[in-house]
Amino acid sequence: MKGHARTLMGRFAAPILVAALAVGGCASTPDNPDDPLEGYNRAMFDFNDRLDKAVLKPTAQVYDKFTPLPVRAGVGNFFGNIGDVWIGINNILQGKAADGMSDLARVLINSTVGILGIFDIATEFGFERHDEDFGQTLGSWGVGEGAYFVLPVLGPRTVRDAGATVVDMTVDNAWYGGQMVTETGTTILKLVNTRANLLAADKVLDEGALDRYVYVREAYLQRRRYEVHDGRPPRDPEDDYWSSDSGETGPSEVGDAMPATGSGEGGKLVRADANGR
Repeated sequence: MKGHARTLMGRFAAPILVAALAVGGCASTPDNPDDPLEGYNRAMFDFNDRLDKAVLKPTAQVYDKFTPLPVRAGVGNFFGNIGDVWIGINNILQGKAADGMSDLARVLINSTVGILGIFDIATEFGFERHDEDFGQTLGSWGVGEGAYFVLPVLGPRTVRDAGATVVDMTVDNAWYGGQMVTETGTTILKLVNTRANLLAADKVLDEGALDRYVYVREAYLQRRRYEVHDGRPPRDPEDDYWSSDSGETGPSEVGDAMPATGSGEGGKLVRADANGR
């Protein structure tokens, strides 16, 4: 088990380590203090965008066309049920015991009455679905978010969340029996299912942003601060811009509904999503 955990950790840490090594040659003086690595981040954002257009989006479109909506909902619910275990643990680690016990009750109900989580019966019973991860737990413990940081394939993070993503993905894949084929297959299915659910967001992003990179960055940072502070983030002067009459759609209107230019598991731009939500 320990050997397998180390293998998982090494596999999922690889994109983060590669990105960290690349940053050394790309750092520059930023216009935005949240984004001191903007040169590297823009290059990686463009790479992820091209990868999405060439591979992920077409695959998601085929999946969306030929997979009935009830089946897609069942897939999302199944992975969401597994993710609720880790969400509950993170709630408990953050000192929110009631929410954590509610999450674990969701797992019990959906795993039995909901037939292995395919049906989300717990929500009908009044057990609200929460949205927590280890990055939010670190934030609740006072760990600073650090600089904005775009990972290969996984998309937007902060430095804190990039490290936490390794933990989230290791725990997430530990449920699948330690078989590489199973882990890889489930990861691909989750990613494609989530991307298919976000196809409608493409138009919003394309039409609402003069600079797609800035748009995704501001949406991600705004949402993460909202999540870490449970909907009550400290006031950010930057938010005043989006509430002005600037004529540009604010990032909150996209939220975490981003394609793979801002995708990833911890993230919920697709992490989002990774749990099928």
